[in-house]
Amino acid sequence: MATTPALHDALLDFTSRENWDKFFALRGDGDSFEWYAEWPQIKAPLLSLLLGEEGTEILVPGCGSSSLSEQLYDLGFRRITNVDFSRIIVADMLRRHARVRPQMRWRVMDMTNMQFPDGSFDFILDKGGLDALMEPEVGTKLGMKYLDEAKRVLKSGGKFACFTLAESHVLDLLLSEFRFGWDMTIQAIASEPSSKSAFQTFMLVMVKGKMGVVHTIKSLVDQSAEYCNMQQANAVIHALQNENKIRESHNSGVDILFSLRDLQLGAIGDLKVIVPGRRRQLILGEQGSSLYCYKAVLMDAKNQNETFVYHCGVFIVPKARAQEWLFASEEGQWLVVESAKAARLIMVFLDSRHASADIDVVKKDLSPLVMDLEPEYPEETDPMPFMMASDGVKQRDILQEVTSEITGPMVVEDVLYENVDGDQSCMSEKMFRRLIFKRSSGLVQSEALLIRESPSDETDSKTKNSSASSKKKSQKKGLTGIFLFNVNLQCYCYVVVVCFPCWQE
Repeated sequence: MATTPALHDALLDFTSRENWDKFFALRGDGDSFEWYAEWPQIKAPLLSLLLGEEGTEILVPGCGSSSLSEQLYDLGFRRITNVDFSRIIVADMLRRHARVRPQMRWRVMDMTNMQFPDGSFDFILDKGGLDALMEPEVGTKLGMKYLDEAKRVLKSGGKFACFTLAESHVLDLLLSEFRFGWDMTIQAIASEPSSKSAFQTFMLVMVKGKMGVVHTIKSLVDQSAEYCNMQQANAVIHALQNENKIRESHNSGVDILFSLRDLQLGAIGDLKVIVPGRRRQLILGEQGSSLYCYKAVLMDAKNQNETFVYHCGVFIVPKARAQEWLFASEEGQWLVVESAKAARLIMVFLDSRHASADIDVVKKDLSPLVMDLEPEYPEETDPMPFMMASDGVKQRDILQEVTSEITGPMVVEDVLYENVDGDQSCMSEKMFRRLIFKRSSGLVQSEALLIRESPSDETDSKTKNSSASSKKKSQKKGLTGIFLFNVNLQCYCYVVVVCFPCWQE
């Protein structure tokens, strides 16, 4: 039955409970309505999934006034639970089926927040429910909440069958949300040439498997092309090809850069469990959910028999030190994990995006992101600690601060690094003069090694009055003593020249 203008206007927002109540009230009692995919077209593919499983616990979320449940019930599938958040339609369906189909259950319930225990159902049957939640103006939030709930209440080895028009934003969500630990098959539902709908319906079937395992999608679309809208089908085939390339890369052994959502979906297994020696790179944060994005590495200590100070900690690496061997190499990172005394360490690397951010702001931004990465420790009640590497400078003397119309504020400083070349005995001799643009505080624009002038040279310079004035222009008092530039050692391949006024005695 096609919708009248009044019915169409009632559903300007498919996610609104009030709009659905209005829609069902306008339609009246006792009438079934199918948006797409009539029973004769979906009967064969659906029964092939349920063959010989009449005792299966079936959930039909967003059931509406569809006749789908009664058709299955009359074929022997009696353990069916139907949910919808419209009280009007649930009351109507109860009146229609309570006597003739007494074992079928009806519940007023929001399918994005279901009150069923984990693993309650063997089979979930969605016919247009996800599509209704995925209004382009609303985004993916409701769809993701619903899929999370569906996966939660489905038993291990259970099946989730979704009848959908497979619009790009809906298909993209299904492919990504069921990427890890699910075996997926897709086929087109044949429709009669005289069908009232100009759109093609597809059936996606996801089987709940082992967390972290990635399966290639099995596509039957090209084998079910009878009366098929090939324009829609070709778009689906193209999306599946791209998705299978992603899945193949996950199985190739390449060090993948995961998103936080990937890890929440089980890309590397159960995050609540420590896996000794596990190391994965990821991106934390995304536009709209956090102030910044961060590159991070999750590492579970190799030896879990050690005594740890923290069950999980966050270690922030400033941009100025991100390229050091200790933080940039895998071998060095494991040393950091060992030193941090944490069973799990999340190393977060700051870059130019965070140059102007206060570290307390960064910590506050990171806190909700890393909570999902915390392993399960029932006895642990303390908040996750934040640790941070220093900028590597042991001592600093600011020589000059100037402002340029082109580059903005600049600083020239003499610094002693904490452990240059790993030689503790000569650290006091390793002084560098560097130029830093404050707009990129983590980037040293120019740096040169300073050489301490010998005492004899200093005495000679004081006695040679004719050359004293000239020499003072090329010398500057640093942290201690008199230093000269080592022109044979420039630490960067480019040099920015800054002119200072002459120092007078």
